[in-house]
Amino acid sequence: MKTFKPEGSLINTPDNQNSIKSIFALQEAMLQGKILEARTTVCDFDHNLIVDLPCAKGIIPHIEGALGIAEGTTKDIALITKVNKPVCFKVLEISKSESGIYTAVLSRRAVQEECMRLFIENLEPGDIIPAKVTHLEQFGAFVDIGCGIPSLIPIDAISISRISHPSDRFIAGQDIKVIIKNVENGKVWLSHKELLGTWLENANQFTYGETVSGIVRSVEDYGIFVELSPNLAGLAEPRSGVEVGQYASVYIKALIPEKMKAKLIIVDVFSGVIPNQPLKYYIEDDHISHWRYSTPESSRIIETVFL
Repeated sequence: MKTFKPEGSLINTPDNQNSIKSIFALQEAMLQGKILEARTTVCDFDHNLIVDLPCAKGIIPHIEGALGIAEGTTKDIALITKVNKPVCFKVLEISKSESGIYTAVLSRRAVQEECMRLFIENLEPGDIIPAKVTHLEQFGAFVDIGCGIPSLIPIDAISISRISHPSDRFIAGQDIKVIIKNVENGKVWLSHKELLGTWLENANQFTYGETVSGIVRSVEDYGIFVELSPNLAGLAEPRSGVEVGQYASVYIKALIPEKMKAKLIIVDVFSGVIPNQPLKYYIEDDHISHWRYSTPESSRIIETVFL
């Protein structure tokens, strides 16, 4: 199966740069049907995208801007938001004006159609692929799963540790991995939490008696949930003045595998802005069929079966 990466993956590669630097190279790329990338500078009044090419004026006509534009299933906002960002395309036509100016007519839609046919429609549940976060909403994170084709990670599928907003875990432009839950009629359902490790894999990073850093994720009458890692949170005793989103220093009182619990004591809390830490992925394979978060000793089963 041919793999297609998110937009922006090709733009700085030597092959891509060589293919757009001259008219001759651009013509060769057109004959070969090569996928290229360049940065969009303008979305004009008619929603054509103007693309920055060193050797020609590049234009992606409105109807060629994205899969679904012609059918009305993709809105023009999807084109407007591409300004100042890399876009992928194939070269459809190159012409020269009487004044010697070259114009290249490009198609992003053609690349997305090829990506759908050769890549996305062949994906299976449990496949693990690269993605790029494009924007964040309260209900989830939108990602590019190949050539600008969007999909959604629902907020409850981002991690085991509960978050109030996807920005607690991701930032726009971030390169991540995702796991395919289902593909049907060209629509792709995604998850992410399975890649962040089981309870034991996360708990093994910590030791009883340590004082470590965490993030307050929930404040309840009976205690305060503090995230130690994206797939591991522990419960600390109630304490006044603690708010969701604060950073905490916590003493690890106990780690209990059979109950999948971490008992904590809050030493100190403070507010501030700390950049999201790089995500640690525990699965190196490109496909899994089953994932179990629960420990062998636990009677509570948390698992995902990919069918």
